[in-house]
Amino acid sequence: MAMSRLERNVNIAAVAIPFLATILAAVFAWGTFLHARDLVIFAVMYMTSALGVTVGFHRHLTHRAFETSRPLHYALAIMGSLSVEGPVLAWVADHRKHHTFSDEEGDPHSPHVGHGAGISGMLSGLYHAHIGWLFESNGRAEKSRYCPDLVADPTMRTIHRAFPLIVFATIAIPFAAGFAWGGTLGAGLEAALWAGFVRIFLVHHVTWSINSVCHFFGQQRFATGDQSRNVFWLSLPSLGESWHHNHHAFPRSAFHGLRWYEFDPSGWVIYTLEKLGLVWNVVSVDREHQAAKLATATR
Repeated sequence: MAMSRLERNVNIAAVAIPFLATILAAVFAWGTFLHARDLVIFAVMYMTSALGVTVGFHRHLTHRAFETSRPLHYALAIMGSLSVEGPVLAWVADHRKHHTFSDEEGDPHSPHVGHGAGISGMLSGLYHAHIGWLFESNGRAEKSRYCPDLVADPTMRTIHRAFPLIVFATIAIPFAAGFAWGGTLGAGLEAALWAGFVRIFLVHHVTWSINSVCHFFGQQRFATGDQSRNVFWLSLPSLGESWHHNHHAFPRSAFHGLRWYEFDPSGWVIYTLEKLGLVWNVVSVDREHQAAKLATATR
């Protein structure tokens, strides 16, 4: 199904507004429009929405790397929606389709398919994987095919339909926090700018870098049959998602960092939740299976 003009315009707005707000914030930062409270609220909102994507949308809802209670299951779906990367069912369906056709025809955001050769092909592919696909194939994956388990859940469908309200909340929450902390309308607007729009901008581009950068640059060590890569310098802002080649080698693993030095905060969160008894049946990959996949890759 082709993307409608309204859907394309909404996606353009979702990309452009946080970008313009970030420029505005950078201008104001030279003055007095940034305080410690803004940074604290920013950090809380960044971790909430980013972990909602990495632990919630990705490792739990898409790949079922662990099981949890229904309340936490739905809370993770709402947290992921706060990132403004699309309604939950669309996000999961697109990502499962990506794994089905990784770097082949049908992949919603591969930088390697249909973009030609040379520098121009590389730049075209990277643009498509990072942003361009949002105006072409985002949300087009058939939900009943790629996430029937979530479609069958009435509460998850309600969260999906409530996405516009959640988008409003992702700006309103930092505004309310800033207003309560600073006691003025200006304090609320500051927090809405930094912990709302700027935070959305950063979460967006870190996530999209997994689609683009991590399918073009970096290291491989397993046999995956695609162009996924591990990119160490993205591991901190992406909360461990940039060990993307590891993930494509073992998609159901709750832990993307497979070696002690592979920084994976999302995996640490899942480990902690397991120790607290809040999640269970956590999928991990033992050394033997890693070695077997590595041996296959090096033959």
